[in-house]
Amino acid sequence: MKNIKALKAVAINTITDEATAISNLTKSVDTDFLSSIALILESKGRVIVTGIGKSAIIGQKIVATFNSTGTPASFLHAADAIHGDLGTIQKEDVVICISNSGETPEIKILIPLLKEFGSSLIAMVGKKESFLARQARYVINTMVAKEACSLNLAPTSSTTAQMVMGDALAVCLLEARGFTSGDFAKLHPGGAIGKQLYLKVNELYSANPAPYVQHDDDIKTVIIEISSKRLGATAVLKGQTLLGIITDGDLRRMLEKNTDISILHAADIMSKNPRTIASDTLAVNALGIMRENNITQLLVVDKQKYKGVIHLHDILREGIL
Repeated sequence: MKNIKALKAVAINTITDEATAISNLTKSVDTDFLSSIALILESKGRVIVTGIGKSAIIGQKIVATFNSTGTPASFLHAADAIHGDLGTIQKEDVVICISNSGETPEIKILIPLLKEFGSSLIAMVGKKESFLARQARYVINTMVAKEACSLNLAPTSSTTAQMVMGDALAVCLLEARGFTSGDFAKLHPGGAIGKQLYLKVNELYSANPAPYVQHDDDIKTVIIEISSKRLGATAVLKGQTLLGIITDGDLRRMLEKNTDISILHAADIMSKNPRTIASDTLAVNALGIMRENNITQLLVVDKQKYKGVIHLHDILREGIL
């Protein structure tokens, strides 16, 4: 085995070679690329992505990106297509066929069949003079000077180029459709990303008790309220008006400063002007406020009325980091 220093050089060269290949793709954002975007936007059908070998794997990733950003898409393996699954494709669909060489046998069988169907064909191909490129309506050029592999054989730079151009298509389509963060959340309701875009404070704090004491309550009452509600803090009210907050830290600081706590009341040790948040605020924004102020609780207040407490742990339990 080569020594560690030599392997480090191989890794760096691989990254550098692929970065160069990707940088050169800016030349491929040409008339055909832009026409491909227009074709997909005008289509009444789906985007069908097909390929074989490593290109098929990249195709599946591109389909996933399309679907998650508002462009309906399906993947169809080229080998499956010519063995019974061609009915998946409809005339209104736009087919993106991915192939580095553009000359694989399955592709050569598939393309004439697609033309019979009347589907529009976009070629994502590394050789512009290939069979696939010649048959396509538009060509997205993913040519690379060489593979990152030292043998110039293993699909490395070429597959990276395919993925990047797929991402470029998806992001352009996202922008053209006016796809918003709200749309993204609708398509990702179960994940942490989706929760950042739709989960609100009112869905979290309402499961907690709402600790509070009156401003003239004694310290024993404060300690019992904080301990029993298990949120590390309590609001301090005067009637229904919020005056402040007392946290575990406030209690510790009080004990360090005072020998006789029997004469103290909640108003004596509370922190005035506590950080508050409205119940219809996104939970991720609540997390940002906590991080910015180095605190673990926020008092929930709607129309100047105290509603409860949202704790850092409530947010972390939802996978929002």
